[in-house]
Amino acid sequence: MSDPTRPKGPRIIAVANQKGGVGKTTTTINLGAALAADGFKVLLIDLDPQGNASTGLGIEASQRQLNTYDLLLGDVPLEDIVQESDVERVLIVPATTGLSSADIELISNEKRSYLLYDALRQPAIDQYDLDVILIDCPPSLNLLTVNAMVSANSVLVPLQSEFFALEGLSQLMLTVREVRETINSKLRIEGIVLTMYDSRNRLSQQVEADARENLGELVFKTIIPRNVRVSEAPSFAMPVTEYDPSSKGAKAYRQLARELASNNSMTITAKGS
Repeated sequence: MSDPTRPKGPRIIAVANQKGGVGKTTTTINLGAALAADGFKVLLIDLDPQGNASTGLGIEASQRQLNTYDLLLGDVPLEDIVQESDVERVLIVPATTGLSSADIELISNEKRSYLLYDALRQPAIDQYDLDVILIDCPPSLNLLTVNAMVSANSVLVPLQSEFFALEGLSQLMLTVREVRETINSKLRIEGIVLTMYDSRNRLSQQVEADARENLGELVFKTIIPRNVRVSEAPSFAMPVTEYDPSSKGAKAYRQLARELASNNSMTITAKGS
């Protein structure tokens, strides 16, 4: 039974797309940083064994002895795993390649689909006064991604503005529906965000038109442009919002953060950094 005296938990959003190279990790990092810049307290869960979100927020490999694997399968206190990133008001649970074996180990675990759910609802998380938890999912529909969907309130889907972009989206939608019907009845699609958009390219325009025709209000008004600064920022272990705040990419992610916050009537409840 839930404890009515506990504070209301943060909004949990899984950032997912089974296709790689669509801007999933980039969106997770920059959306988190943009929300933090607006005063929200953010925790990023790196659920991708590649650990790119951890690298992009300045977490060196030597700083990841305790990581997402320990959050899911290790008997390690949450406060020993969560750490500060280089971005103010952004905390992170980092990942390493060791997480790649977790999917196999989860198969034999009776609570295999609920491990992240339980980890993110333990009382110890209250001390961080979080407003938002963003989960960077792996580029596949495996048990790690299912864990993210079971624990989340919603799923945000980055959609690359290129040919075949909409292919495969139906499988992701089907997975969301199955999770909603069997495990997490409150799960919904947060929205589809078009990424790597080139307004000079007719193909990008066609992908946008197709997405809005087929998905309607699910598509965010904000579009993330193809921008060299967005591509450069990870090599400096920084979100683009800090690497080049005046760039088109940074402005787009700030706009996306505000659109998301408005859609959810989110207000700042964090008590400092």
